[in-house]
Parts: sequence; C-alpha cells; structure tokens
Amino acid sequence: MSELIAPHGGRLINRIVTGREREALIAKAAKLPRVVLNDVAISDAEMLAIGAYSPLEGFMGRVDYEAVVTKMRLANGLPWTLPIALGVSPAEAEPLKAGQDVALVDDSQELVAVLHLADKFAWDREREAQQVYKTTERKHPGVARLDAVGDVLLGGKISVVNRPAHDDFTSYRLDPAQTRELFQQKLWRRIVGFQTRNPVHRAHEYLQKCALEIVDGLLLHPLVGETKSDDVPASVRMRCYEVLLEKYYPKDRVVLAVNPAAMRYAGPREAIFHALIRKNFGCTHFIVGRDHAGVGNYYGTFDAHKIFDEFQSEELGITPLFYDHSFWCQACEGMATTKSCPHPETERVTLSGTKLRELLAAGKVPPPEITRPEVAQVLIEAMAKTVAK
Repeated sequence: MSELIAPHGGRLINRIVTGREREALIAKAAKLPRVVLNDVAISDAEMLAIGAYSPLEGFMGRVDYEAVVTKMRLANGLPWTLPIALGVSPAEAEPLKAGQDVALVDDSQELVAVLHLADKFAWDREREAQQVYKTTERKHPGVARLDAVGDVLLGGKISVVNRPAHDDFTSYRLDPAQTRELFQQKLWRRIVGFQTRNPVHRAHEYLQKCALEIVDGLLLHPLVGETKSDDVPASVRMRCYEVLLEKYYPKDRVVLAVNPAAMRYAGPREAIFHALIRKNFGCTHFIVGRDHAGVGNYYGTFDAHKIFDEFQSEELGITPLFYDHSFWCQACEGMATTKSCPHPETERVTLSGTKLRELLAAGKVPPPEITRPEVAQVLIEAMAKTVAK
C-alpha cells in the first residue's frame, strides 16, 4: 500500500454519527432549539462531517474566527484562510447558552446535525469583507452573500446525523476517506488536484497534462456546491468532464470526483483553502492557475500565486504548481504559456469568455485550439435547451 500525505492537522476528521448515538441525538433533537441552515451552511456541514475541512470539527468559535480573519491561521497557528462560521439573528441567539445543544435543520425542517454550542459572538461584516475578499462592494458575490448571514455567530463541534441527500453525481461523490483508499489501491503516491467551477477547455487540459508528467495521477475535482447564477450548471460541467476524459485522458491516471463545497470567490485566500481541502482528499500537489477563484477585477492576475509565499511550505504540506496563462501558439504549433512561448500575441489563438459564449449560443463550434469539439457540443446543446425553456 502506498503511503499518503497526512490530512491537514494530522488527522482526518469524521463528524458523522451512527448507530445508537445517532438514534439518541435524533430523539434529543426533537426538543432542542432549532436553527435553519442555508445552502452554504449545509454544504459546510457536509464538508465538516466528512473531514474535507480537517482539522475543523465544527463551526468556528470567536478565537479561531478572529485568527483566521486577521492572520489566515487558526488560533493554534495552523494555516487556514477562510472563516467557516454559522450566523443567526440576535433573536435566535438570545436564548442560546454555551454548553447546550442546538438542532441544525434544512429549510424543510429535516434534521441535519446537532451543534454542541461552545461560543456565540457578534462579528463585523464589513471587516470580514475587507480582510477576506479585499472589498466591501456588494457586487462581489462573496461579499453579497455575507448580508444573508445573521449578526451573531455560533461556534462549536457538530454531530451530523443526516447527511444532505444528493440524487446527482452519485458515483462521483467520494469522501476524503474514499479517495485516499482509492489512491492507495492505485499505488499512487503523488497526486495532483485540480479545482474547477467551469468546463475544462484546452487551456485547462494543458495545465493538467503538464502536471500529469510529474505525478502518478490527477484528481479532477469540480466544485458542485453553490456558485454564481451565471456559472455553467454543475450537471452540464460534469457531462463536459466525462466526454473529455473518455477521449483525451489516460483512463488509469485520472479520478473524477465532486467537491460539495460552496464557492466563495475569495481569490488568493480561496486558493490556499482549495489546496488544503485537496490535501485532505489525499493530494500532494495542487494546480494554481491565473486568477484562481477570482471574480471581476478584485484580485491581481497572480495574487493567488503570491499568497503561498506567506506560508512555509512544510506548514501547508501540499505543493502548489503555478501556471501562467496558456494558449495555442500558431508559431509553436501547440499549447504553451507566456513562460514557455517567445512569440507575440498575434500568434496566439485566444477567445474572450464573452466571445466564446456568443459562439456556443449561436450553435457554432469554437476553434479546436480553444475547446475540444466534444465539449463544445455538450455546451451548445445545453444552451439550446436553456433558450428553448
């Protein structure tokens, strides 16, 4: 069996309760105060439950929250860049006391988990926005989402009794324990993770295949939690990945699995966050491209590369692979990046995102140097169905 990278913090967390403990908590929850989770909090609860957020065992209390927002570390000094917090209204928080349990339910009042309340505290919405997202503008989707978070945060470990039900991508929903077991079965020791919330076009394919040259396998790990309304739907993206892997990738060197987390659009901080999550899934390397997890013009093109310099490599424990903008160069007659191609921009075959969407919406296949025709066809058919509705 191959020896895998240790989870962040040294231990893979599991907050899913079973058997008699689960039955007892379900019975107890019927008499507990209730907090309704929104979609982001539900995905956070699932990520906490399966150990994807190791070493976190629940929603952050004040000390960890403050350390993460201001220092990008947990209170014990371990790197962690995004707050995982549960907000409620002052009215909901007022009767709750540290030491008691709280039932966490979805919007249909189905029990998801029990929060073992350890802390409740006020937070500064504008400060978190500025520190984490580098802006307080509500046009930023991550900042806008903060307005839906209650004014009081609840902290404490959680015990998940009912994982969120999913009827999509069921064969691709692998927990960290499962990907780790799979990597061991494949005898992979070096695994590169790739984060995506978009279809994989030729530029992304090139980065992945460059990385495959130096590792044993690739974890193609698309995020399928909540994203912006104008992002390509997860169902369409997954079909794109399937047709691409079927024809253009070595079948024994790629694992496709989904990441149930919500997208924060926090740019450089989220690049670290995404890397640590993939470390928990068993990856030793992580691809960081141009404007990773960015949105609009809120972050510099390579800020997500530079932030890794603020940490010692051994404390992150996962190796980032930094890539520049990639493209097809007519002079090189192949894919390249600005790091490897000496030719002027006039030799590069590129399309803006807007132009690419226009072509697809018109039913036109973009140049094969931009997008594989099989991927383009999936996107064209999806757009046609959307228009027909």
